[in-house]
Amino acid sequence: MSRGAVVRFLLVLGLLAGCAAIALNIKPNLGLDLRGGAQFVFQANDTETTEATAENVDKTVEVLRGRVDALGVAESTLVRQGDDRILVELPGVTNDDEAQEAEERIGQTAQLSVHPVVAAVNGPDAEPSKKGNEILPAEDGQYLEVGPTALQGDEITGAEAVQRENSVGYAVAVDFSGSGSDAFGKLSGEAACAQGDQRRIAIVLDGEVISSPEVQVPCGGNITGSTDITGDFSLATASDLSALIEGGALPLELELISDRLVGPTLGAEAIDASLEAGIIGLILTGIFIIVVYRLVGAMATIALASYALLAYAMLLALGSTLTLPGLAGFVLAIGMAIDANVLVFERAREEYAEYPSAGLRRALAVGFNKAWSAIIDSNVTTLLAAALLFILGSGPIKGFGVTLSIGVIASMISALIIARVLSELAVSNKAVARRPAISGLSNVGKVREWLDRKNPDIMGRRGMWLGVSAAAVVLAVSGIVVQGLNLGVEFSGGRQLDYSVTEDVTVDEARAAIEDAGFPQAVVQGADTADFTVRTGEISNEDEQRIEDALVEIGGEVTKEDDQTIGASLGTELRDKALIAFGVALAVQLLYLAIRFKWTFGVAAVVAMAHDVLIVVGLFAWLEKPIDGIFLAAALTIIGLSVNDTVVVFDRIRERWYGSRPEDEFNAMANKAAVETMPRTVNTGLGAMFILAALAVLGGDSLRDFAIALLVGLVVGTYSSVFTATPLLTYLQQKAPMSRVKREKVVREPEDSGAVV
Repeated sequence: MSRGAVVRFLLVLGLLAGCAAIALNIKPNLGLDLRGGAQFVFQANDTETTEATAENVDKTVEVLRGRVDALGVAESTLVRQGDDRILVELPGVTNDDEAQEAEERIGQTAQLSVHPVVAAVNGPDAEPSKKGNEILPAEDGQYLEVGPTALQGDEITGAEAVQRENSVGYAVAVDFSGSGSDAFGKLSGEAACAQGDQRRIAIVLDGEVISSPEVQVPCGGNITGSTDITGDFSLATASDLSALIEGGALPLELELISDRLVGPTLGAEAIDASLEAGIIGLILTGIFIIVVYRLVGAMATIALASYALLAYAMLLALGSTLTLPGLAGFVLAIGMAIDANVLVFERAREEYAEYPSAGLRRALAVGFNKAWSAIIDSNVTTLLAAALLFILGSGPIKGFGVTLSIGVIASMISALIIARVLSELAVSNKAVARRPAISGLSNVGKVREWLDRKNPDIMGRRGMWLGVSAAAVVLAVSGIVVQGLNLGVEFSGGRQLDYSVTEDVTVDEARAAIEDAGFPQAVVQGADTADFTVRTGEISNEDEQRIEDALVEIGGEVTKEDDQTIGASLGTELRDKALIAFGVALAVQLLYLAIRFKWTFGVAAVVAMAHDVLIVVGLFAWLEKPIDGIFLAAALTIIGLSVNDTVVVFDRIRERWYGSRPEDEFNAMANKAAVETMPRTVNTGLGAMFILAALAVLGGDSLRDFAIALLVGLVVGTYSSVFTATPLLTYLQQKAPMSRVKREKVVREPEDSGAVV
């Protein structure tokens, strides 16, 4: 073993030890869908005096932060989304009553103002005696006519619930700013010299008089600096009011456009299911890789296990939030992590078959060098898809983009550093050198041998393959046209409710019960006899309770696992963003491939990507499965997977074409490249399929649909890279030929200055 190999091995051990220390000492930041709680999205709207700019929304967030802190919710989240939206997450708020109270407390406008009282009136229909006066309900059931605002809420600097000496009740002590003190002093001085109701001062909150005390100072005196708001307050109500006043008036009006309530058990079940899927998938993938690649496959499996630790430590170190789709992203990246190893091992097999006397270690080193270009291109394209998920997505979709990015980076470290060190150590052993068959690199494999022997002429039937692809797209589009898309609430607006019941109930029985409760248009779906998803238009909490009661009658005890409401306008916006994300993804991939290869390669790859996504969308349309945010994550991931496969084939085509002779035809080179890369495509695909199959079986409803979409996308993408993208490229080559000469940077020599030496 060389000294360099020992150093690299020690560095790998140090890296893994550091990752283990991070994993043991940092607590993961779980998203709301994994730990349970309430989530609200508010739309900030202009008022008569304040525009809903990013700056003013930030001020509103700070006001809300004080209100949320007063609720006593630990680890709450308040952030601005875009320029005019606010996201509020309250972990641990998991029942309807708590969520309703939190929503009301957070969203109150709290427009506090102080007015002179003109007179008590008979009711709300009384006419004000003067223009500018208002008729408002009072705290004692009366109606008061109040004059114009004398003091604004922002001139109040502090508020606190207090119980004064010799008093059994509570009051709210209010402090004024300098201008507020002057204004209140003038108002209280005028009231002190008035008679009857005009001696009172009205303190108004959100259009209601919450207190209208009589000024208790003689004529000629006034009140400055601070005062008490008195009324029929308990400690709780005085504290609530002081919290609102202390927070101040919201600079902007807030409209609730989305809310979600996640039960405390759903997240635990999702974590357990994802862990089981990950472990089972990892074991199956490891067994498969060891069977195919023997000793180096075993080293890759160890590196694959270290990938999970590395990716998890990166997530913790970056402070990222782990969400339900994020868990799926981690599990998916395990399958993707084997791709680089398979590319290297297939290249190393080719090298050893051509130069067996050079030894296993040299073959492995050449394998890493030759696979480098394809590994970089394929992973960069996946990272581009992940970046688009983060930039254009929202909520959990952003989380998926982050964890997928982390997974891709961790997989490259796992394959190119950890697996390389372990594989080099393994093949450097003298016993292995004497018995090269143990290594797994001594032959190209039975699949490759069969393909080389048969040498199938795939490009000779390129028209037929493109016809099959066109027919599949037509069938998919027919499903979209005939069945329509079953848009989830993220895109259509409305309310989605997830229930579990204790007794066996079929979907048809649940659908009939909900229809009898007065909701014939509700969409009811279920994967088994105990869990159901109900999607409706926008309904009230009372309507939701009727649905739950209907399920109780037939299903016994009912647990509401998830409750999500999306406003219609937000749904339309998210749908538009999804279409933009898809279009941008195709454009970015086209640009990247045009730069790295040639524009013809980019067009062929993008057409194949669109083909793959359309087929998956069409399948979901025919099966009437929901098209939601999770599906969007799957669709954009399919783009990454599809171009990943295509890039590997294209990289080999480019390599073959640059090294070809003048009499060699492009179609023949493309056919040879497709045949040579087929073992890698099959082995990588099968490795990822083990992971996705485990997710489909164990992952629950949301992850099951995600896994099904990716499974179909993986199969279709594997097919399209050879039978759609490559045949299309051969046609484009006829129209715009790619040069046989590799473009090199030209280094210009400096011109002769003519100096005499």
